[in-house]
Amino acid sequence: MGILSGNPQDEPMHYGEVFGTWTHLTTNNGLIAAYQAFFNHAGDEKLKKLIQEAIEGMKTENKQLEELLKANGVALPPSSPERPAANLEDIPVGARFTDQEISAALSMDAAAGLVACSQVMGQCIREDIAMMYGQFHMDKAQLGAKLLKLNKENGWLIPPPLHVQRPVKE
Repeated sequence: MGILSGNPQDEPMHYGEVFGTWTHLTTNNGLIAAYQAFFNHAGDEKLKKLIQEAIEGMKTENKQLEELLKANGVALPPSSPERPAANLEDIPVGARFTDQEISAALSMDAAAGLVACSQVMGQCIREDIAMMYGQFHMDKAQLGAKLLKLNKENGWLIPPPLHVQRPVKE
């Protein structure tokens, strides 16, 4: 019986798994603070709901990541303090993020999160960590789909040049 057989939780994390999970936790901490600020700037109620969903999702991920890192003796990164609530009307128009800008940032982060989750899954030798990242990946894909729908509904999506000319079939 080798070191990597049996219960995955009894197996050590390798440096790639440690770095990937620690970096994920650090990134989530920064994004939570940014999204709390975005929430203060957002006017669209559907967008505000998705921002809140994203924040709650990252907090849930963080709990799992913190438990994993603590159980493996890895020091946790610092986290940002909670952002206070602000009234949208108190933010000067020129200093506000627009709903379209906020939605684009969330969409970009969801896409980057999918790539990051895939990368950690590909590095994993512990099945439990790979499965955890599979769940994170699925959650981010669902959030991304909701953001895409919102962007289309509100006319916020800026598509690349569309290929409309197709070869003529004879």
